[in-house]
Formats: sequence, structure tokens, C-alpha cells
Amino acid sequence: MSDDNDDPLEVQGDEIIVTAPRIIGQIDAPQKPIEVFSEEDIASYGVNSIEELLDAISPQTGSGRGRGDGRPVMLLNGQRISSFREMRNIPPEAIRKLEVLPEEVALRFGYSANQRVVNIILKDQFAAVTASGEYNRPTDGGYDNYELEGGLFRIAGPRRYNVNVKLDETSILTESERDVIQQESRVPTVAGDPDPARYRSLAAKDSEFTLEGTMTQGVGENGLGGSITVTGGYTRSQTTSLSGLDTLTLTNPEGESEIRTLPDPLTTRAVSDTFEGGLGYSTMVGEWQLSATANATYVDSNTRVDRERDTSALVDAAEAGTLAIDGALPAVPGAGVDVARTRQFTISNLATISGKPFRTPAGEANLTVKAGYDFDRSISEDTRTSLGSITLKRGDVLGGVNLALPVTSKAEDFLGAVGDITLNFSGGIDHLSDFGTLKDRSAGLTWSPTDTLTLQASYIVDEAAPQLTQLAAPNIVTYNVPVYDFTNSVTSLVTVTSGGNPDLRKETQRDWKISAQWQLPFMQRSNLVVEYFRNHSSDVTQSFPLLTPQIETAFPGRVTRDDAGNLIAIDRRPVTFDEVRTSSLRWGLNLSGSLGGSSSASPGGGSGASSSGAAQGSSAPVAPVTGPNGPMPGTGSAPSADGQPTRRGFDPSRFAALREKLCAPGAAEPDLASLPEGMRQRMTGTDGRIDPAKLAEFKQRACSAEGASPQQGAGPGGGFDPERFERIRTALCAGGSGPPDVASLPDRMRERIMGTDGKVDPAKLADLRERFCRADAAPGAGAGGQPSGDPAREMRFAGGGATAPASGPGGTRAEGTGPGERRPGAPGMGPGAGGPPMGPGGPGGRPGGSRWNLAVYHTWRFSDTVTIAPGVPTLDQLGGDAIGAGGTPRHAIEAEGGLFKNGYGLRLKAEWEAPARVNGSGQPGSSDLRFGSTFDVSLRIFADLGRNEALVARMPFLKGARLSLVADNLLDSRQRVTDGTGATPIAYQRAYRNPQGRVLGIDFRKMF
Repeated sequence: MSDDNDDPLEVQGDEIIVTAPRIIGQIDAPQKPIEVFSEEDIASYGVNSIEELLDAISPQTGSGRGRGDGRPVMLLNGQRISSFREMRNIPPEAIRKLEVLPEEVALRFGYSANQRVVNIILKDQFAAVTASGEYNRPTDGGYDNYELEGGLFRIAGPRRYNVNVKLDETSILTESERDVIQQESRVPTVAGDPDPARYRSLAAKDSEFTLEGTMTQGVGENGLGGSITVTGGYTRSQTTSLSGLDTLTLTNPEGESEIRTLPDPLTTRAVSDTFEGGLGYSTMVGEWQLSATANATYVDSNTRVDRERDTSALVDAAEAGTLAIDGALPAVPGAGVDVARTRQFTISNLATISGKPFRTPAGEANLTVKAGYDFDRSISEDTRTSLGSITLKRGDVLGGVNLALPVTSKAEDFLGAVGDITLNFSGGIDHLSDFGTLKDRSAGLTWSPTDTLTLQASYIVDEAAPQLTQLAAPNIVTYNVPVYDFTNSVTSLVTVTSGGNPDLRKETQRDWKISAQWQLPFMQRSNLVVEYFRNHSSDVTQSFPLLTPQIETAFPGRVTRDDAGNLIAIDRRPVTFDEVRTSSLRWGLNLSGSLGGSSSASPGGGSGASSSGAAQGSSAPVAPVTGPNGPMPGTGSAPSADGQPTRRGFDPSRFAALREKLCAPGAAEPDLASLPEGMRQRMTGTDGRIDPAKLAEFKQRACSAEGASPQQGAGPGGGFDPERFERIRTALCAGGSGPPDVASLPDRMRERIMGTDGKVDPAKLADLRERFCRADAAPGAGAGGQPSGDPAREMRFAGGGATAPASGPGGTRAEGTGPGERRPGAPGMGPGAGGPPMGPGGPGGRPGGSRWNLAVYHTWRFSDTVTIAPGVPTLDQLGGDAIGAGGTPRHAIEAEGGLFKNGYGLRLKAEWEAPARVNGSGQPGSSDLRFGSTFDVSLRIFADLGRNEALVARMPFLKGARLSLVADNLLDSRQRVTDGTGATPIAYQRAYRNPQGRVLGIDFRKMF
């Protein structure tokens, strides 16, 4: 944007319409965002990457629709990305805004409408080198985890690059370290034999190394010709797990028996190497947006499983009396290893073009057309089979279209009395080389009867094929796995087979969603979201379910028992269910606000929405806000020599020193590192270097008499200017009850009185006039010549003062350059303030402020039934016919919230699930199981040490540093499982439900 006041104005009769500016990269859709996070909000989470941020806000980004339990659809600056790899390690300080949008928005970008959409808008200028280390250990001990990570990230206009390296190491955790009770039939009865609990792992030893890089380059002048993105990554993962010891029973001729164990554990070692690469291209074709992405992944996985040793010779010797059953055992040679190898190659290509093909009386229609080609190839080999190498290939030619059609519109004055109504239709087709043709279609309606209420309804039908890994993964056998046998009400150590199932069928999913989103009238930037979901899916691919009597009856070939009826083996490869039906309600509250006495007062005090904002007087200097790198230009205010408050973040002495260097005769090119971020942005080109033309222009302004007084429009020292106040007051108050001369008002004051439809809001205008136009608001009406109404404060309230802060109303979630936020280069911004605002913790940040937030989401499941096969009784999961290991709870709650003030933050995240029941067979000896409620609370406390100037002065190394203390499962809560007698089965001990328990960690991060 230019520095001029270029807001377009349109006069229609006695109405003045102002089109508010939008941030480049924002999503223009009829569906309103569920939540918007400003850079200050993001800073309050104290996280190190976008991946951690998404985990922290998972209650807001989660979806209750269909299979929408995974990661949301990710967009970067309003554009599709080749893969999540492109953005997951970006420092949160580089984010200008994050939007969470409903599932239906995904259709506009070529995705299915079964996951929410997260759009991340980056700043135009940012550079940082980061290094961090994290150490975690359970309070019960047993294992250690540490992470080391380093990254380089830079944005220079249309150019962006990111390189990141990470090492994650976790030691093994065994059953003996959690005092797990062992099955008596597997415990040795001879002293000196090794304890199998020491050689059976609860959590595997894990090591992962990741190296990733991304580069984006603009095409044409200032990137106006589009952009090209190249990404690449390599990940090596190694895991080692233990499956116990070879165990045998020796019986002598007298009939006496002893249980013996052999040394050397049964070990499973898995190594995988993953190579990834991606390309992205985005450009405008006329008035249409073209976006194309391609991503390739190659994974080479190798699993080596120790075979059980042949102990028949020892058993025979004991029966013959030649081997003492309680004596030393001879060495038994190993039986070798089984090797399973999978090589999987995947290519995905997708191109979308979107634009506005025609206009209806209610506005412009939006059309998105997509086309692509995906290719998968899987080669698997397994020494346990005689089939040799098995190769599966799949090609997928796909296409689709999505049309958003406005029907009524208040802004277009077409049937606006009923509000804004938009219809949405989509259809797609996939032709798979191995599954034939799959189709999908959807229809939806969005209705906003008022500015604060949005109603939505949508219906989708989607056909999906099983993944190649579900079809072709090699079979892997794991020994001594504890499994609860519902038929006999005992825990057995069984042999489990996992892998692919080539007999799976395609799935058809049908979903209804009806939702409402209401902006709360009593608290700004807060809302209530209510969503109803109803799903009916047929031929559903699932992992093998919990082995209940009903499941064993439906899949008799998957279960092996000995002659006595004891469970000895299970085949857990995926299965196909005939039908699944679910219905649920998910509703949530998103609340946020500012803390008393913070520096993040609302633009103008929030109009009474925040008591803390209203309590601040104009004479109180606003504390400067600093990031990890210290004080940030463009924030805070300090009193000048005459006691008047200066513009927020403006340091007159620093400006004078910089001006002297720049304006001295024969002055050399300035050192960019010594300049404030905003000033540096004004002088540099797209390559990040000084632009001679921009430098000359800046010198002309800064070295002139005008440039010597950067507080133009303000009073002495940047304080209250009575003449300017009177001019604004005249423009606002003259003309009686009619609309004011909007063009003569400051940008932010004008935005302050506008409604979401771009027209003057009578209620907002009346409120502003009540504060400005009353008699006691005139200059000199109060003691000492200052107005008793404190006009300087009223100017800040209305957005007309030089000291107006940049946070959102009430210090809550500010929405970029919308109402309540200063545009770059707007009046009242001096040198160093130009260019896009930068966030807390990053170079040249904006006010971090003091804030709190709370998000609570409750899921209420009404029905959840499964029909395994035609003619088989339907299972009611909520009634106890569960197919999952923990049953299906009817209620679940997710919540996250926290406090942030002056660089110190506290975050809490909690998940609760109601108790559930799993029915037994009803036969004698069988028992129901009750799964108790779960309550998992995570805590994060952090301090941005770089904000403490005194500390940094003593220890300069702490500049840009953050220290965090974390606690996962803070309450050390573990699910309690009991049978009909109140006892806990061996297979459901606390350690099996949650091996780690409470885990404490320390995280240190430094930004250079």
C-alpha cells in the first residue's frame, strides 16, 4: 500500500461507503472465520514452530465431520502448498495473521470438505536464525527424550527461504520400569533366570533425523508475475522395540515342571528413509488465479524381527531326565531374523484455477476448477512368505469443479432484507487404475441474516479407496503381545500379525453438516460455534477392531485358539465393515480479552468492551513492547523531555542520531543492521539490499525540515494537538444527525464508525459523537487547559491520534489492517514504522500486549453404530458393543487457554472423555469392562528473556532467548479399567494405557 490516504469512497445519496483494505493473502469467502489469531495472539502461545502452534490450537482446528480428525487443510498466504513440509518449521514470529475457517472453504482450493482450513499469512519482511534444545523426562523415570533443532528463515518481499534441521532421540521404556504385573504363565520359576519384564518394551527406542528446505521466488517485478516454490526434505527414522524372551516349560519324568526363560530378547528393528520433493507455481492469468503443485515422496522401510528359537530339544531332554529342569540351561542358537521391506513411491499433482466468471444481482460468482494426476507404487518383500516381491501400482486421474453462487446480498442491495445467502455446488471424479471410477459431490448453503450470525448447511457424498499400504503392506509378526480375552475374561500373551489386506473395498461416505456461528454481543472478538454432524458410510476400511465375542464371530478366521480354548494368535490386518452410522453435536466457545494495566489497549479503548482498556488514561505512558530481541520499533511510548507522551515506540534521541548519520554531507550507505526494521523496509528492494532510489527518497523526507519532526499531526513532543482535535471534532459534529464528512476524518476514525457492509453504522457513529461532541470534550474545558473529557484519549479511542495502539478491540484478536489496526504508512507513523508490521519476538515487532484467551469445545455423540456384515447384528458402540480398545465415550471436551503479560506466558490445554463400557459375551466366566474417564492436562510456562532489558544488559547472550517449562499429563492421569469384580485385567494396567505418565520438560530457544 502507498503512504497516501487512498481508501476508496463511494457516495450513494446520503450514504457514504468506505471499502476497508484487506491484507493480501486473506480468504474472501462467504463463510466467516471460526477464529482469527493476530501476531500478538500467536506470540502469547510461546511455541517454536507452526507445527507446535497447530497442536496448541487443535480444539479450534479440529473437525467433527466424517474422517476430519487429522491435520486441517493448510494454506499459505491464501494459496495451496505442495505439502505441510513447506511451512511446518516456519517461526511463529513470521506470521502476521492466522485464520481458521470452516470445512466448506476447502472446496475452493480443490480439497474435500471434511477438514477445517487454516490460512497462514506471513509478513512481508522477516529474517531469523533459530536454535533450540528440549529435554523431557517422566516423573516416574524410565526414559529420556531430547530434541535439538536449528533453522534459518528469511522473507524479503516475494522471496522466501527456509532451512531446518532436527534431531529427536528417545530411549526405551520397559515394563519392569513401570512395575507391570506379568502373566503367571510367562514368569520364570527358577531363580537366576532373566526377568521378561525387563525385555518387553512399553515405548520403543526411537531416533529421528530430519533435514528440510524450502525456497519461494517471485516472478516478475516485485513478484507480480507469480511465484515459484521448491521444497525438499530427508528423514531417517530408527526404532527398536523388545517383545520379551523365549519362554518354555520343562517337565521331568516325575511330572514336576518349571517355567524357564532364555537370555537375549526378541527384538524388532525398523529403519525408514524418506525422501521428499515438491514444486509449486502460482500466478494470475488475466483475472483468474492459477495454482499448481507437485509433490513426490519415496519411502524405503526395512523391518527385522527376531524369530523365536526352537526349544524342543530342551523339552525332550527334560522329559528324558537328561536335563535338570531347575539347572543351568545350555546355549540355544538364534533362529535368525525375518525381514520385511517396503519401498513406496508417491507422486501427487494438482492444478486449480479460480476466478469470478459472471456476476449475479447479488454479486460475483466464484468458480474453481481442478485437475490432477496421482501415482502410487508399492513394492513389498517378506521372508515369511514364498510370494517373493509384490508390486502394486495405482494411477489416479482426477478433476473437479466448485461453484459459489450468491443469491441475496445486503452490500449489493439485492433482497438484502433476508441477509446474505450463498449457494455452493461441487462435483469431482477420480479414475483409479486399480479401483475404477470414484465420484464425489456436495451442495451447501451459507446464510448470514445479520452481521453477527452465520448459518450453514451442507451435504457431501464422497467415494474413497483404501490406501496402498492398507492393501499391500508386508506382514509383520509380533510376539508376546498382551491381549484381553473377553471370552475367557483373562489376559493372554499372543502372536499378532499386521500388514496389508488386498481384499479391501472402496468406501462411500455421506455426510450432513448443519452449523451456526454467532459473534457474542457482550465480548468483542469472541464467538459461539454450534455444529451438528450426521454420517452414513458403507464398505468402511478399518484397522482390526477390539477382539470382542461379536468381532470373533464375524471374523472367525482372524482368531486362533488352542484345544483348551486359550487365545494364542490374532490377525490384525485391516477389515471392511458393511456400514457405519454416526451423529453428533460439537459446540464451542472462543473467548479472549486483555489484562488490566496492559500495554495492549484497544484502539481507542474498545468502546467499553474491556474495562482494562477503559481504565487507561492518556497521560500514562504506554510501556514499550519488546520481543526476544529486545525493544521493538513502532511500539510503546515514553514521555518526552517536557513530560508529554511521544508516539508509541518513537525514540527522539535515536531518531536524531540516525538522521544525523543519514543527512551528513557525503554520508555513506547506512548499515542496515543498525536501522529499525520499518526504516530498513523502506530502504530495501526485493533482494533485501538497499535500493538507491528508495534511500534518496527517504533522505529527502528525513533530512528536510518536515522530516525533522516526525510527530506531524501531533502536539508538542508528539502529544495532544488541540487544533487538530478541533478540526476533527468539527468534521464529526457539524451537520446535526446526518452522516459526517467521512473523507475528512482520519483513516482509523473512519474505519471505527463503519459496519461490516462498508457503510456508516448509526450506532457506532452515535457512540463516537457522544464522546466527541459533548461540551466537556472541548479543549480547555477541564482544569489546566486540558479537556475534562480527555480528548487525547478520545482521539486514541476513535483511531485519530498519533498514539493509537495497534492491537484489536479490548486487546483481543486484532484483524490485520481491518478496523482497529493502523495501515503501514498511515498518518501518524514516523520513520521506522513503514512497511508491514512485524510480530512480537521478531525483528521490528508490534505491541505484544497482555492478553488472555479460552477456547472450549464439547462433543456429544448421539449415535454410533457399526454393521460388520449383512445379516450380522448391528453393534451399538455407545451401548457397549465397542470396536475400539477404550470403548466409545458419549461426551468429550477439549479446551485450551492461557495468559500472557510482559513476555511471560502460561498455557493450559485439556482433554476429557467420559467413561465408556465394553460388553462381554454374557456367557459364564465372561465380564463387561468399564473404561473410566480420562482427563489429560498439559501445561506450558514460558518467559521471553529478551524482553527483560536489565537481564539482557547483564547477559547479552539472552537477547532473543525464550525459556519454557512444560508438563504433559500434568495430573499424571491414567485411565482405570475394571471388570465386573472391580479388578483391573493385566492387559489394561495403567502403564499399558499410558506408559509415560507425567512428563516434565525444559525448552530453551534462541533467535539470532
